[in-house]
Amino acid sequence: MFRITRFSGFFSAAMFVIVLVILSPSFQSEAIRSSHRFSFRKAPPFRNAAECGSISGETTTVCDPSLVHVAITLDVDYLRGSIAAVHSILHNSLCPENIFFHFLVSDTNLQTLVESTFPNLKFNVYYFDPNIVAHLISSSVRQALEQPLNYARNYLVDLLESCVERVIYLDSDLVVVDDVAKLWSASLDSRAIGAPEYCHANFTKYFTAGFWSEPRLSGTFAQRRACYFNTGVMVMDLVKWRKEGYTKRIERWMEIQKSDRIYELGSLPPFLLVFAGHVAPIEHRWNQHGLGGDNVKGSCRDLHPGPVSLLHWSGSGKPWIRLSSKRPCPLDSLWAPFDLYAHSSS
Repeated sequence: MFRITRFSGFFSAAMFVIVLVILSPSFQSEAIRSSHRFSFRKAPPFRNAAECGSISGETTTVCDPSLVHVAITLDVDYLRGSIAAVHSILHNSLCPENIFFHFLVSDTNLQTLVESTFPNLKFNVYYFDPNIVAHLISSSVRQALEQPLNYARNYLVDLLESCVERVIYLDSDLVVVDDVAKLWSASLDSRAIGAPEYCHANFTKYFTAGFWSEPRLSGTFAQRRACYFNTGVMVMDLVKWRKEGYTKRIERWMEIQKSDRIYELGSLPPFLLVFAGHVAPIEHRWNQHGLGGDNVKGSCRDLHPGPVSLLHWSGSGKPWIRLSSKRPCPLDSLWAPFDLYAHSSS
């Protein structure tokens, strides 16, 4: 793993060129090609409240205790969604100046694109080596779920600076329509993660019949009130995570999957195996998920009953694809205002 850091507007271009050469000869050329495939409009400045902290880059570092930390991946296939997610967070935050973004990347140089789209954004970019998990990933019901970057969330304790003790992890296919600081302040008690739980869901369907018929495997849920939760929206206590060694626990289940085939759905089941029944519950309003339909057809979905603070197009149907194809679902209109996509130059 390698960290590319950018603190409040300052970045060493020379350092980044050296990094690209060290990683691989092809990395640099691919990065250059990818960075020119997209064009986004510049987001307006967001100064939403006079009482917010300083916006001066010289006085803010990633270790500032007043910051709200948000981690999100930047991948070419989901880039339009990631940019919209960031835009929505800034637009709806009382103090967007106090948010620090941690962007996880694998094979593209998107630094300049982020800077030009969000000129005043506080962020770092972190390189996640796909080889770390390549040997652990098994086939899934949808090819997109097999991408190594989906597993970067498992390694945040290794990627982020040690002074970052808590982080909100967000998927790229969502928009936040409330102040993200409210999610940041959620109580985790003694838990390592917090997320909306769904105990009415059919939990058994996330694992194979072979898993449930083998006591040495299914016994992991003994005496646990295991409920489904979506890993696309999590508040994570990185101090607790590091202390309990949760990365290794997740990796162990991925190793078992390679030999015994105990689930079919990407990076979610290992999290359920480790954390289900041990999650700090967060209000459902913070993950109105499933708006992308199922993992095959991606059909249109309605909102769940109740208030909404975050809209999540989990599933195979993504709003930017539907909008570009002129076949949007009704709820895609709620994503569209945050879309900053301009055109493709490829």
